[in-house]
Amino acid sequence: MAFKDKTGKNLSSAQVATKAVNRFYNWCWDFSLMLIRWTGCIPIYTFRKFIYQLFGMKIGFGSTIHMWAGFFKPWGITVGQDSVIGDHCFLDGRASLKIGNHVSIASQVLIYNSEHDINSPDFKAREEPVEICDYAFIGPRAIILPGVTIGKGAVIAAGAVVTKDVAQFSIVGGVPAKEINKRSLKSPSYILGRSRLFQ
Repeated sequence: MAFKDKTGKNLSSAQVATKAVNRFYNWCWDFSLMLIRWTGCIPIYTFRKFIYQLFGMKIGFGSTIHMWAGFFKPWGITVGQDSVIGDHCFLDGRASLKIGNHVSIASQVLIYNSEHDINSPDFKAREEPVEICDYAFIGPRAIILPGVTIGKGAVIAAGAVVTKDVAQFSIVGGVPAKEINKRSLKSPSYILGRSRLFQ
């Protein structure tokens, strides 16, 4: 019996076996992502944090990830101390994602470090790390794309699409995000504090 791939090309038995193993791996991977997503529905952060850490995420003391967060490859994600990540955020760990200390990320923020190369003949994905430095604030529904570094104390306005690095204490907004002001606070030392009990 001859096997063919999706383009109609004949496959050897070794290629068929490799594809079968890959398919099984992807099913397992998809199932684990589903479990992590279900974990986000549990209204007890201590339990959610335990599960996230079981999947390899590094979460610093005093940091909180609110309910309904979504993830890719959580073992690629590091969150510093006293940082708050709002509800319905998406954190991508396919490349390194580093979130510093005292970072405030509002609801429904999407952070990606992998995207398709639209000029690649096979629509291949490219991955680049993302870093969000200490005391940054990311407004609701902002989108951060691969390869971006957000400097210390920077502010990303609500709904902004960040496609390139943001300087320290800069305030950016728009699509694509551009500098609109500078933050006057240059030596932040505030503590964000504990999360709400059932968020």
